[in-house]
Amino acid sequence: MSGTTVFYVDDMTCSHCESTVKQALGEALPGAPVVIDLDAHTVTVQGDADLAETAIRDAGYTPEKRAA
Repeated sequence: MSGTTVFYVDDMTCSHCESTVKQALGEALPGAPVVIDLDAHTVTVQGDADLAETAIRDAGYTPEKRAA
């Protein structure tokens, strides 16, 4: 599924977490726009939602899909 997806990632709590998630998404979806709001624990990404979710999980986090 393509488009914009918002994930709530409760266990993303610091700038290191943010970097890790951004890097994982960059590898899974090269060139895809990624916006991370650390205070809100959200990740907004364009592209395949399933690939994005898998990349975040593989990086060690627990994403929950939210309405975009």
